Amino acid sequence: MRTNESGVGVAEDEKKSKKEEKAEKEEKRSTSARKIKDKWRAKEWYKVFAPDMFGGQQVAETLAADPALLPGRIVSVALQDITGDFSKMHIKLNLRIKRVAGFDAHTDFIGHDLTSDYIRRLTRRKHSKMDGVFEARTKDGYTIKIKPMAITEKRIQTSQQKAIRNLMKGVVASAAAKQTLGEIIKDVLSGDMAKIIFKECKPVYPIRKIEIRRSQIIVFPEPGMEMPTTPAEDAEAAPPAAEGTAGVPATPPVTPGPSPSPAPPPPPVKPKPEIAEDGDGEE
Repeated sequence: MRTNESGVGVAEDEKKSKKEEKAEKEEKRSTSARKIKDKWRAKEWYKVFAPDMFGGQQVAETLAADPALLPGRIVSVALQDITGDFSKMHIKLNLRIKRVAGFDAHTDFIGHDLTSDYIRRLTRRKHSKMDGVFEARTKDGYTIKIKPMAITEKRIQTSQQKAIRNLMKGVVASAAAKQTLGEIIKDVLSGDMAKIIFKECKPVYPIRKIEIRRSQIIVFPEPGMEMPTTPAEDAEAAPPAAEGTAGVPATPPVTPGPSPSPAPPPPPVKPKPEIAEDGDGEE
């Protein structure tokens, strides 16, 4: 058996060093596990509520150690969980947390997506699939990006695909110009916009399916910004002249006085006697 200068065996020294290393590793594992447990204990559950356009009900829960970390977090929820409609299970809503009050997190709608498996079921061989990406400005100042998808019964030519895309773009632009954000999102999720696009594109070529596969709000209006109005809306919103406007005193009403008597007619003018001229020298 080999020994060192102090007379202790080399094998015993190696065993002691291995035991010390093992003890240090176990101590590190216990401290790291303790830290992980403490980190989870510091977190709290927060209730996530849908926007007012979807009823404002609770749709999910999320964990956070500090409520200041929640604003900006994006939560995806199936539309079926909000409406209870089983036919809408393939639609996912994207909600972004905007403010936290206590343990309640309130959100804004920022867009929607169709699930990838639903899109794969729609696509078939020997069919043409046309995707469109269109930006439009709503009546209340939001800029929204809408991506419709059209699937035809058979393969079609490039010119026909271009015509269908132009028709889809026209429907999206006209709908956004006449509606607010809540109204256009309702049409997108309910399928009403897809039905309008279907009717417009059907004369070009028989359409098998129209879907709005994605929407995204890219510009939110600034708070306090006045929205442009049409002349008809200005005429309806304008108050009557008798009531006046803010900061301007109202014009007092004019009371009708006694009507003036009519002026007497002018006296008749007597005709002057005509005098014959001396053409022959006779009077």
